[in-house]
Amino acid sequence: MEALVYKDKKMLRRGYTTGTCAALAAQGAVSFLVSGIWPETAELMTPAGQMVRVPLMEKKAGNGAASCAVKKDAGDDPDVTDGLLVFAAVCKKKESGVDIDGGRGVGRVTKAGLDQPVGAAAINSVPRRMIETAVAEVLEEAGLDRTVEILIFVPGGEKTAEKTFNPVLRITGGITIL
Repeated sequence: MEALVYKDKKMLRRGYTTGTCAALAAQGAVSFLVSGIWPETAELMTPAGQMVRVPLMEKKAGNGAASCAVKKDAGDDPDVTDGLLVFAAVCKKKESGVDIDGGRGVGRVTKAGLDQPVGAAAINSVPRRMIETAVAEVLEEAGLDRTVEILIFVPGGEKTAEKTFNPVLRITGGITIL
């Protein structure tokens, strides 16, 4: 069932954020690493209380790593990121913890005072928590420790970022995962 929202007396189809896409893709890739079987879909509850279930796309695995994508759906919002594929590549690591970084198409913070420190990938704190939670649930269900590295990347993110506030905010190299 599609999520709808009313705005200015119009019924609009609700979409989901790049952060939701990143968390869903990470969840799907970790699910494969844990089970050796690709799930067809991934689902999660957003912080706003919206259940999102999407198909996983462009699934690849090898050498102890897995990656897949989720297609950004902005709903009826005229968002420039609509239709982009948001990928998560994951691999196991020896040290405890979930490491999250941004790759191609994800911006880097170059100005102090933003959500992330200078030099960090422009993956804001709420999506970081969403990614950690989605991955932790899969690992805990499998009885495994939280020991994965996650790389979020967005082909076309560099060009799309030119149409956002990122240049003004001095976020370079791609979009912000919000």
